[in-house]
Amino acid sequence: MSSTDHPTTPVTPTTGPAFPGGTVLGYPRIGRRRELKRAVEAFWAGRTTAAELESAAADLRLATVRRLVELGLDATDGSVPGSFSFYDQVLDVVATLGAVPARFTGLLDESGRLDVAGYSTVARGAGDRGVSGAALEMTKWFDTNYHYLVPEIGPDTPISFVDDRFVAAFVEAKEAGVVTRPVVVGPVTFLALSKAADDAPEGFRPLDRLDDVVAAYADLLRALAAAGAPWVQLDEPALVTDSVDATFAELSAAVTTAYGALATDLAVGTDRPAVLVAAPFGGLRSDAGDGLALLAGTDVDAIAVDLVKGAVPTGAVPGLAGKTLVAGVVDGHNVWRADLAAKLDVVDALAGLGAGGLAVGTSTSLLHVPHDVEDEVFGGPGTPGTVLDPRLRDWLAFADQKVVEVATLARGLAEGRDAVAAELAASAAAVASRTAAAGVVVPAVRERAAALTDADFARGSYADRAAAQAERLDLPPLPTTTIGSFPQTPEIRRARALWTKGELSDADYTTAMRAEVARVVRLQEDLGLDVLVHGEPERNDMVQYFAEHLDGFAVTANGWVQSYGSRCVRPPILWGDVQRPAPITVEWSAYTASLTDKPVKGMLTGPVTILAWSFVRDDQPLGDTANQVGLALRDEIADLEAAGIGIVQVDEPALRELLPLRKADQPAYLDWSVRSFRLATSGVDTATQIHTHLCYSEFGEVIGAIDGLDADVTSVEAARSRMEIVPELRDAGYSRGIGPGVYDIHSPRVPSVDEVTELLRLAAKSIDPRVVWVNPDCGLKTRRYEETVPSLEHLVAAAQAVRATL
Repeated sequence: MSSTDHPTTPVTPTTGPAFPGGTVLGYPRIGRRRELKRAVEAFWAGRTTAAELESAAADLRLATVRRLVELGLDATDGSVPGSFSFYDQVLDVVATLGAVPARFTGLLDESGRLDVAGYSTVARGAGDRGVSGAALEMTKWFDTNYHYLVPEIGPDTPISFVDDRFVAAFVEAKEAGVVTRPVVVGPVTFLALSKAADDAPEGFRPLDRLDDVVAAYADLLRALAAAGAPWVQLDEPALVTDSVDATFAELSAAVTTAYGALATDLAVGTDRPAVLVAAPFGGLRSDAGDGLALLAGTDVDAIAVDLVKGAVPTGAVPGLAGKTLVAGVVDGHNVWRADLAAKLDVVDALAGLGAGGLAVGTSTSLLHVPHDVEDEVFGGPGTPGTVLDPRLRDWLAFADQKVVEVATLARGLAEGRDAVAAELAASAAAVASRTAAAGVVVPAVRERAAALTDADFARGSYADRAAAQAERLDLPPLPTTTIGSFPQTPEIRRARALWTKGELSDADYTTAMRAEVARVVRLQEDLGLDVLVHGEPERNDMVQYFAEHLDGFAVTANGWVQSYGSRCVRPPILWGDVQRPAPITVEWSAYTASLTDKPVKGMLTGPVTILAWSFVRDDQPLGDTANQVGLALRDEIADLEAAGIGIVQVDEPALRELLPLRKADQPAYLDWSVRSFRLATSGVDTATQIHTHLCYSEFGEVIGAIDGLDADVTSVEAARSRMEIVPELRDAGYSRGIGPGVYDIHSPRVPSVDEVTELLRLAAKSIDPRVVWVNPDCGLKTRRYEETVPSLEHLVAAAQAVRATL
């Protein structure tokens, strides 16, 4: 055994089972080939029954737990997480508790349960089954590109243990020979992320219902114990962020109450499984001292900490004796292969904290990464089979590889580093190869970025710009437009698939996409929209499309990651210095402009969003990478302007998403993120109008940054929140163009003219109607034309109705 060996095995607590030596906090649930997506969407479309959907989901769950055992997790001790969801893990708690808003109580059966159709209705909105109303609001899950559904809790919201979905999934796996660890959003986080129901009295906060929620969780734990679950995982990421509506003192009190009832008052093994509390996405929050002490002071049995974004505490932590500390050293949020020796060094540093035992884990659930790097070697059935450069592939670890990394580290922790010497050497070689590879550093890119001055980040006064743009564009009050994309029909997708496989020539593909652009232009003119877009039929994804045309990026064939519900994306991999070898969008925008006399928007994705929705290199500051992307976009905008395009929209829906979870870290982020946008957009003429778009985030925290972007027009999600952001913008002094979304495109509902009119009037009451634009919440790519056309007709009719009253 070498001098660096510190073998440590988890101790057996006096009252419960030993924690496994290694585990992951969750695993992708959509399926290696998006099997769940297809099954759910077939059910929504009426092509399959609820029983067929349940059967497909069961097959996927069992395939997942068996795969995790194959990769090295133990089948008998709760190493394997049970983290499946049909749609969203927060919605699963809503269903478990029967805690639906009043408008959906008609979906509950006599026992307070939602069936799978009712569950889908709460997520997507409805106008049938005896109920109507908008879906639950959707927003970003901490600093990820995953979206969760926001519960609506009031004094009268039903809350009790009514749905045994977590228990049934455990029993299903156990009968198949795998003892899993059910993963549930913790009670404090569930309420901290909830919003007060519309009919809640003034001053009510969801945390006021903590006792009721904890009582329901206690019943859930009793049911899991009765089923034989040795462990349960309760996720409490609210404890790492300043961005929830609760002070640290309030969260501390809630933790003490919740885990006093769930861990102290319930006997482990009889009344409850052993409890692992996981705190991903950063270091545990604390007003003073060590944030880990809050959880260590409870009677939970194990605590999982994020040691990728969080720091190793210094000194012994009272209360850790008898508890297992799960060291989240394998990054669950990015795809780079771990330096295993360095990770073992981090675990070694925990020895002085006084924990009863140490285990190895991931920093977060693996929900946020693709399934398997090996899928990029051979492609797969029905896929184009894009093959990543073998050199790049060797630098990567997707979910399956991260499970193997955890198993390797757990063995090294228990048996010593000599036992995993070959794995450590391979890891070190991969890290070294990445550092030295050509393209990781491009001197010309570095020199251009180093030469930037403050003038490269600034435009002229807004008053001068507004006057010049009004003269050039000649738009009516409340101008109407869309956010960019139009529905991607089966025909579009089929043509792209054939082209990708080489079965459709470049010329024939371009002809097909041009025909679609012409059709979309005619449709927009027929609808009466004022500013047109080309519909983006040639784009597979708003980030991947640009990644395919920029140096420094790679894309995958099967690297799917769940974004929300059945929506999946394939984040590109940003591995090297970024530059634009040739124009990307100019030909499409120029062609569109040739088809109409109305103004046309050029459509780009902004630097922050390209970073947020990619797997980004971790070997230099994000701000440096953002400026490289900003310079590439600056060149693209210059070419669009030269082609006669008078409006350019640079979307930044992820601006809030990357906001650090701790307030002390936010100013630096907001500085570089805003500057990268301004770098991309500040080279244009005064008469060229710059738009941006933001969606599905809590914007109040970044109002200043939205203003700082200095866009001429900003469109934002606002339909589900009923114009919540508009008064915030007014109060913050925002005075440029604003397009609060009046049509929720993430629901299949078609809003009525009256509904859209009411939202538009709400906006016009809060802010000068002379700066208001009328648009949907987001792009229309995922919708069908059967919904899109009537919705846009209603949007235009509402705009005309309100315009007539000005």
